[in-house]
Amino acid sequence: MEAKFNLLSFQGKYRVLHFTWFAFFMTFVVWLGLGPMLPFIKESLQLTDQQAKVLLILNVALTIPARVAIGILVDKYGPKIMYSSILIAGGIISIAFSLAQDYADLALLRFMSGFVGAGFVVGIRMISEWFPAGQTGIAQGIYGGWGNFGSAGAAMTLPFFANFIGDNDGWRYAIIIASIASIAYGVIYFINVSNTPKGSTYFRPKKSGALEVSGIGDLLLYIFMNVPLYLALALLTWKLSPANINLISTQSAWIIYAVLCVIFLFQIGKIWQINYNLLTRRDIPKQHQYKFKQVAILELSYLVTFGTELAVVSVLALFYVDWFGMSKLTAALLAGIYPFINLVARPGGGWISDKIGRKLTLAITFIGIAISFILLGFVERDWSVVIVVLITIIGGIFSKAGSGAVFAVVPLIQRRFTGQIAGMTGAFGNVGAVMFLTVNSLVEYDGFFKFIGLCAAITLALILLFLEEPKGQMVEVLDDGTLEIIKVT
Repeated sequence: MEAKFNLLSFQGKYRVLHFTWFAFFMTFVVWLGLGPMLPFIKESLQLTDQQAKVLLILNVALTIPARVAIGILVDKYGPKIMYSSILIAGGIISIAFSLAQDYADLALLRFMSGFVGAGFVVGIRMISEWFPAGQTGIAQGIYGGWGNFGSAGAAMTLPFFANFIGDNDGWRYAIIIASIASIAYGVIYFINVSNTPKGSTYFRPKKSGALEVSGIGDLLLYIFMNVPLYLALALLTWKLSPANINLISTQSAWIIYAVLCVIFLFQIGKIWQINYNLLTRRDIPKQHQYKFKQVAILELSYLVTFGTELAVVSVLALFYVDWFGMSKLTAALLAGIYPFINLVARPGGGWISDKIGRKLTLAITFIGIAISFILLGFVERDWSVVIVVLITIIGGIFSKAGSGAVFAVVPLIQRRFTGQIAGMTGAFGNVGAVMFLTVNSLVEYDGFFKFIGLCAAITLALILLFLEEPKGQMVEVLDDGTLEIIKVT
């Protein structure tokens, strides 16, 4: 019988949980601190509305391929070294961003900063190594929810630093302080954690570079689900081209399109190389089989839940300023409420998944997302700010609980692929962010909210029709050939 979950403990697996959620917290301070700081940056450098919105899109773009790549690397090298590296490298790039003097440098460095968001994937693998299936929902929820609170932490602290310093460079000093803290914590994390409990085996894929799947249908679906990752990057390129903001030349845009096509074809080749034997083999051991449709539905679900979170937290401060005429500081504080609820909502989604079932929990959360954001789509400029903030909070509760429910399932698909599955699922969260933020740049805020609600309704139908509740056990093969049984229920 599993021991009672004891969040107040700082021993053993709980110690790793606390160190890891705070690592995630720090990555989000560095990465998503852009949102609440953008009004200050916009005023200081006299950016146009479109330039500011493009910075938001750039901020989440690189996270798409980075989460896939980091998922592969964490399965191979382990979460300890990967998280420390991301915290340190991310802090250095963030300092460079704070020193940028023109928009081109801002854009490039903000694009590079996007890889910091891949840190989330690392912790999913770390927590899955330390907590059993009966506690994975609540543990992953606390990790994700409390770590996500880093965006609220940034919203509640960085604007105060910038406002306290008071001149045009106040935002630079605020970001530098956060970046130094990230670098320092990268060292602290490396010293204080290990990849697995003492005596446990860290299972690694036999082949790296792509997932191993269990059948021809799974292989085709796997290839198809890679397409949105590249389409999102192509969409970003189009947004930066002369057809829109004109940040890059037409020639550069076509070069990027060509590179994306080459990388996509290379990825298909890698997937085929690792899985080609499926054409002739029908004897894949049962313990290595899983249904890729499970992964695909989780990817689409996270596209909505986390994509919504990233997009809304990025635009909320500007939404309050533009539609209701608030001061920058007041808007930043009110926008900070949205990520603040991560402290409870995302762990709550994981905990409820452990208690009543993972499919049912996902369905409930998506009903809430669809209703609340469609309702937000009817907001008028003369509405009460209190009502608007309240509806936003309700939508945030459901979307964040939905993220917790998604990652209550991810570690239960196939242990040795947890990093890669988490990486692909996490990448779709950023695909959603790019998609939603692009829509935001093309329409008014009411259209932006309605679009989110519609996407949630469509995904709800897919969950109800195709998602299967994880049951039974996973079996992994140790190096000596013996089997280790891992319960998923």
